[in-house]
Amino acid sequence: MELTPRRAGTVALLALLPVIVFGATKNLLAGAVTAINVLLIAAVIYLLMSPTDGGHNHDHDAEHDADQEQAV
Repeated sequence: MELTPRRAGTVALLALLPVIVFGATKNLLAGAVTAINVLLIAAVIYLLMSPTDGGHNHDHDAEHDADQEQAV
């Protein structure tokens, strides 16, 4: 089973369940701050695992270096 960005974000959002329980039973303000942190972390995980436009073309760097050596 492949870990897709959508699935990783969903798993990260599961951390909201204990946050809700904590906020409802202990301290509402601490629960709200913790919930915001969980949402930020889930968003970062989603963005880090998402594919990028264009990607990284490492072969292009090698060609660029070879062109510079030939020019010298």
